[in-house]
Amino acid sequence: MNIGEVREINGRLEGRIATRTIDLPRIGLRKVESMNPRAPAYEVIALNVARRWVQVGALWEAVAKKSGEVFLAGNIDDPSLPEPLAIALFPIETGGYSIAWRRDTLRSDFGGSGFGAANYDSMGGGDTDYERGGEGGFGASTAEPGGQLVGAGADFDDEVAF
Repeated sequence: MNIGEVREINGRLEGRIATRTIDLPRIGLRKVESMNPRAPAYEVIALNVARRWVQVGALWEAVAKKSGEVFLAGNIDDPSLPEPLAIALFPIETGGYSIAWRRDTLRSDFGGSGFGAANYDSMGGGDTDYERGGEGGFGASTAEPGGQLVGAGADFDDEVAF
């Protein structure tokens, strides 16, 4: 489903995103300059209510498995959103990008959308060892069966003087 577009305006990539519950009438794509191969290609920025540009997402280059088409994929996220909005940007003939909402085919056990591990890895995203750790993605417990804290921080004093 197409939810917006980005076009080059005065040398900058600017556009909009609108859904039934989200209205970002002015967004921009800011190229990320980094030597890190896992860095995003673009930061997604939007004007806030004070008319300042703030980062609301990031985009990585991705390649469609079937067609080999190069596109951008990432998330829009903000504390006001119930969960991140996964998006993909596809080049259009007149320059710029068409923005589509996307639902990952791989979902977390807890129902979140975000990036599925397979999709995130293919876009150069973070380390997904947590997916393979065998602990449900949260790592080993820091409590013994009786509830006592063990391991790093076991000598933590939770009593705070008032």
